[in-house]
Amino acid sequence: MNGNILATFLDGARNAGDKPFLIEDGRTVLSFAELDRATGRLAARLAALGGAAGERIVVQVEKSPENVLLYLAAQRLGLVYVPLNTAYTAGELEYFLGDAAPVIVVCRPADVGTVRPLAGSARVVTLGADGTGSLLEDMPDAVVPVALRLPTDLAAILYTSGTTGRSKGAMLTHRNLLSNAETLRDLWRWSADDVLIHILPIYHVHGLFVALHGALLAGASVLFHRGFDPAAVIADMARATVLMGVPTHYTRLASAPGISPAACAHMRLFLSGSAPLLAEAHERFTAATGHHILERYGMTETGMITSNPYDGERVAGTVGYALPGEDVRVIGEDGQPAAPGEPGVLEVRGPNVFAGYWRKPDKTAEDMRPDGFFVTGDIATMAADGRITLVGRAKDLIIAGGLNIYPKEIEEAIDALPGVEESAVIGVPHADLGEAVVAVVVPEPGAAIDPQAIEAGLAGRLARFKQPRSIEIVAALPRNAMGKVQKAELRKTYGGLFVSQGGMA
Repeated sequence: MNGNILATFLDGARNAGDKPFLIEDGRTVLSFAELDRATGRLAARLAALGGAAGERIVVQVEKSPENVLLYLAAQRLGLVYVPLNTAYTAGELEYFLGDAAPVIVVCRPADVGTVRPLAGSARVVTLGADGTGSLLEDMPDAVVPVALRLPTDLAAILYTSGTTGRSKGAMLTHRNLLSNAETLRDLWRWSADDVLIHILPIYHVHGLFVALHGALLAGASVLFHRGFDPAAVIADMARATVLMGVPTHYTRLASAPGISPAACAHMRLFLSGSAPLLAEAHERFTAATGHHILERYGMTETGMITSNPYDGERVAGTVGYALPGEDVRVIGEDGQPAAPGEPGVLEVRGPNVFAGYWRKPDKTAEDMRPDGFFVTGDIATMAADGRITLVGRAKDLIIAGGLNIYPKEIEEAIDALPGVEESAVIGVPHADLGEAVVAVVVPEPGAAIDPQAIEAGLAGRLARFKQPRSIEIVAALPRNAMGKVQKAELRKTYGGLFVSQGGMA
C-alpha cells in the first residue's frame, strides 16, 4: 500500500466525483474530479524542473487555489514541501534556503530578482500564468503517477522559531500528517455534507494541514478566502457548516455588523487554535452567535494534540483532552508526573509526533525523551479526568494573531542597532491579537535613541508580524540575584499597555 498521503486524498476524490473542492467568489476553481489530472500535470512540470522524491521545494507565495494545487502536486511527486510565511524578509529567506537546500524555489514574480541570488543551484519559478516563468505555463498533457512513499518518508518541513534566534525545520512524515487528519475527521464529525470556510494562511499547520486535509478526507467543499473579511465570512455562513480560525478572527467576528444566531444558523462547528482563546472572547462569541467555540491545541512539531469534545462540555480556557491514539503527560519540576491540577511541562507521544528537526540532531535529542515523548515546552495542568489547561510557556514563546514569535530573535536584531546596550522582548495581553510584542530597550551610555529609530532599524530585518507594537526606553532592566533579566517583572509593568488602549493598538 502506498504511504503517500495524496494517494488517500485521491481515493476520497474519486468518491466525491464532480463535486466542487475549491470555490472562490462563488465559482468552482477545482473539483474533486479534476484533482487527479491537475496534480499529475503539475507534478510532471515539477519533475521537468528537477524535482524528485525526497528533494525539497521551498514555496513563498500568496495564498491562492494554485498554491493549494502546488502543495498537492509536490506530494504526488514525493517532494518535501517547505512553505514559508510571505512576510519573511530577504535576510530571513537566505537562512531558510541555505538550510533546506531545495531543488526548486517558488516565489512571487516581484521577488524573483531578490530570490534568485539566494537560491544557489535551485530552479527559481513563480506561480500564476503571468509570463514570469510560471509553473503553470506550458503545462504538459502527460501526468506522472503518485510516487510510492513509505509512511515514514518526509512529506513536509515547516520552520518554527527557535530560542537561539534561528528557526528549526520540523520534519513531518506522511504518517504524521495522515494519522492526525484521520483522527480529527472522526473526532470532529467531518462528512461529505460539510462546507468549510477557509480564511487561514496556508504556510502553517492550521490552514495547510488541519483545514485542507480534513476537507480532502471527507470530500467536503471549501469556500476559499484569500484573506479575512468579517462581512464576507458572515455572508458565507448561510451555505457553510465549519469555520476554523484563530482568536483574532473570533474577537472580530463577535463584534462585526451582521453577526447573530440567525446568521450562524447553518453552521455546525466553529474551531479555534494557534493561540489561547481568552475565556472572555469565548463567552462574547457565544453571546453573539449562540455557538460554543471548540478550542483545540497543537504545535508545528505534532499537529493537533488535544481537543475539547464535540459532544460534551467545551470549557472556555481549556484545550480539552488528548486525541485518541496519543499519550500526554504533565511532568513536574522533580521529573515525575504532576498531581492532578498541578502545573508542569506537557509532553506528548503518538503517531502525530514529528521525525525530528532538519539537520539538528542535537536539538532533536534535547526535546525527545528516550521513551518517545516530545517535550512541548508548554506549562499545563491536567485534571483528574484528563482535561488539560495551558497556563504558560516554558520556552518564552509569544503568539500574536496565531503566529509564533520568539523574543531571542528580536532581541538580537535590536541589540545590533547603533546606540543599543541591551533589550528584552516580552508578550503582553492584547484583546485582538492575544499577545502583542513589546521591546524594552536600554541605550548605551550617552546614546540618544528613540522608538522611531529602532522601528526604522528593524523594518528590513524582521518580518512585520515580529516587529514590536511598542518600544519602551528604560535606564536598566530588572534582574534577579543571579543577574538574569526578570521578564515576569516586565510583564507586570507593561501588562496593561494595550488594555488601556482598548487592545487595538
